Order: sequence, then C-alpha cells, then structure tokens
Amino acid sequence: MKEFHVSRRRFMQRCAAFAAVSGVPVWFAERQLVAAEAVRRRRLSPNDRPGIALVGAGGQGTNDARNAANWGDVRVVCDVDRKRAATAIEKLTVEGRKPEDCADFRRVLARDDIDVVINGTPDHWHTLVNLGCARAGKDVYAEKPLTLTIDEGRRLVEAVRKSGIVLQTGTQQRSSQRFRLACELVRNQRIGKLRAADVWLPAGLREGPFKTAAVPAELDWDFWQGPASAHDYVPERCHRTFRFWYEYSGGTMTDWGAHHNDIAYWAIGLLAPRTVSSRVMAEPVIGGYTTFSEYEVNYTYENGVRLNIRTTRDDSIYGAKINADGQRNGIRFEGENGWIWVNRDQIKASDPEILKAPLPDGAVRLYESKNHTENFFDCVRSRQAPVCDVETGHRSATMCHLGAISMRTGRTLTWDPQAEQFTGAFAAEGNAFVARELRAPYDYSFVA
Repeated sequence: MKEFHVSRRRFMQRCAAFAAVSGVPVWFAERQLVAAEAVRRRRLSPNDRPGIALVGAGGQGTNDARNAANWGDVRVVCDVDRKRAATAIEKLTVEGRKPEDCADFRRVLARDDIDVVINGTPDHWHTLVNLGCARAGKDVYAEKPLTLTIDEGRRLVEAVRKSGIVLQTGTQQRSSQRFRLACELVRNQRIGKLRAADVWLPAGLREGPFKTAAVPAELDWDFWQGPASAHDYVPERCHRTFRFWYEYSGGTMTDWGAHHNDIAYWAIGLLAPRTVSSRVMAEPVIGGYTTFSEYEVNYTYENGVRLNIRTTRDDSIYGAKINADGQRNGIRFEGENGWIWVNRDQIKASDPEILKAPLPDGAVRLYESKNHTENFFDCVRSRQAPVCDVETGHRSATMCHLGAISMRTGRTLTWDPQAEQFTGAFAAEGNAFVARELRAPYDYSFVA
C-alpha cells in the first residue's frame, strides 16, 4: 500500500509539472499521462524504419523532414531550386548518410525504397504531389493548406480513399493539448450554447509594384510555376512570399487561417457554414501582391453560430499580433455562459472553473494526438486515420477558400456543403473560383 501511495504521489507530481509547463489544468494533464502510459509506442528496429522523400525543400518542408527523421530515414530530397535542395541535403545528412538529390518528384514516386513523402511544396503544387503519392501508394505528410481550390480537395479525397494511403494534413494545432481542450470544452457546452467564434489572423503584405529579374541559374522557374499561369520571373513571387499571390496561395487567410479556422471547425463540429460575407480594408497595389492584406470575413452556420475572421496589423506578419482588445493571434469562443480564449501560448476562460472542473464520464472526446508527426507515423504502421486526415484537411481548407472567394467576388454567398457548390444569388460568380484551370503540361495528367 505504501508503494502505491509513493508512486501515485510521484505520478501526480509529474501531472502538476506537466500542467505548469503546458498551461492545461491538472485533470487534463493526468488524462494525458495516463493515456501515454497505457499506449506506449513500440520501439522500431532499423528494418522497420520507412524510407522518406522530401518534396519541396524550403524551411517548413526541411523542418518537417527533420522531425520525420525520428521515425524514418530521409533518402531523397526533391526541389526545383538546386540551392535549396543542397541546403536541405546538408541539414538532413545523418552520420554521413546523405540523402540523394532529385529535381523531379515523379521519379521518386516510382522507387520501391520510398514509403513516405513529406510534401513541403508551395500551395499551388500541394494537390498534384499528393495525387501522385496516392496513385503511387505512398503515404504523405502534406503541408497546409491541403489544397489551392475546393475542387482540388474533392479530387484528393476521392484519390486517397481509393488508394488507401495515409495522409496527414500539416495543421499541427490538432495535436496541441490546449486546442483540443478548448474544443472539447466547447463541444461539451462548458460555456453554454456556443454563440460565436472569433479568429484573429496576422495582416498580410501590401507591397509593389515589383520589377522582373533574371531567373536565378539554380531555379527551374517554369517547373516552379507548374500548374499556375506563366509569368516573368519576379523574386517576390517565389519562395517565402509566394503566399501573397492568388496564383499560388491565398494570403494569410489560407496561411495562419488554415490553422485557426481548422480549430474553429473542430469546435463547432458542423461540416461547413451556410453563408459567407466579407469586408476588405485595403486593396492590393497594382503590380504587387494580389491577395488581400486586411479584411474581415463572417460566416453563419445552420445552427446560428457565427464565425468571424479579422486581421490584426503588425510590422512582421509572423510577429506577435495584438488586436484592439489586446488579444493576440488566436481564437475566442463565446458561449451563453462565458468564453474561452486559446492560441499557441495560452488558454484562459472567463471563469477559471471552466478549465479546472473535469469533464464527466460520457462527455464528448475528440481525437487525441500529442505529436503531429508521430501520430502520422503511428498511422503509417497501423493504417488507421490520422488526427487530420484527408477529409478533415479538405473541409478545413474549404473554410479558408470560402472566405477568399467572398473577398475576391465582393459578394455575400450561400454554400451547399453536400454538393460543395454555391447556390442562390451570385452563385455563378462564386462557383467560378471553386476550381482552376491547370497549365499544361502540369495538369492532372502530369501525375497520371
């Protein structure tokens, strides 16, 4: 009996320490650690380690591959920028084992020694690479947003379901205990009936006009543009700032929005909103970035819940964002009986008891993942669905695309989540943005 009390005391000390570091209540930390002890992941022998290819060797893709190297061996790096590929290869070399260099990802998909692909390409390439993985039978960790258009998401869901591959969308906030706790509390009406969710995103860049330049010798500019329309080379179109051009991305609405809108989607628990409207505060500069930098987007769901997206200004788009109410980049859930605020740094509530009181037996529990990459590799072994599978990633990205479409059309639009089409007034204008024309030869036959 004494031994039990000692071990229990130590266990509770661990829970308290974990809670203090993570910012979650002790009861939630206890549940986390109990589950971790009960489901210890088996140790893998060297023969169990899957072969990994990195496609898209920018900063995020390289970081994803470095994380993945804890569970597999990075054997190939693919990028159409030779300098980026070389830099990534150097970072991913382990104990003298140097990944191979390959410019065309399709050659990698044909290799028997590659089991997993890390897709770190710019957004306009996400779908073609992911479709190629599905058709080649390669599991894929796919960076967010999952797609550039809603139609791409429908195609990808069908392809992944048909092939049976495991696809994890890189919206890693689904594997954060803070965000999961917030969503579970909202789902279980700890703040009463949900009335609204307010999301604050960083403002984007509003710059230009830009000048054309000579294409760097190390860059295959035509391949980089791929399915997007062809343009003369402009340095600001490429690499880190690609996300501020609608040809390649959707601005902060699909960048940070892919994270926070996904959490709102998780908490609300409905497939999609019914209506979307928007207000643009700053028009793009002619000849400059094409995405909107400052905006407000408002969604309404069938059950009356409102989701409001607002941008906050700052000199750095990735810096700490503070809105007029002193709140930073994050999400606030407003219910009849209180509110919950959550971001990557903290979770708090209108009443501390909202967080402290344990959920009862039989409460709604959401998919529990403590590490996004580990969850993916666990599912590669088990063939179970990961925490942010293809359907989840598609529906989450759809929320972002709906907002972008409303801004681009300037219309209030009605969405049918089953047919995945706009209906009613201005439907034709909205539906014109549901799909895009892919530039040959980088169309769907490119990965057939």
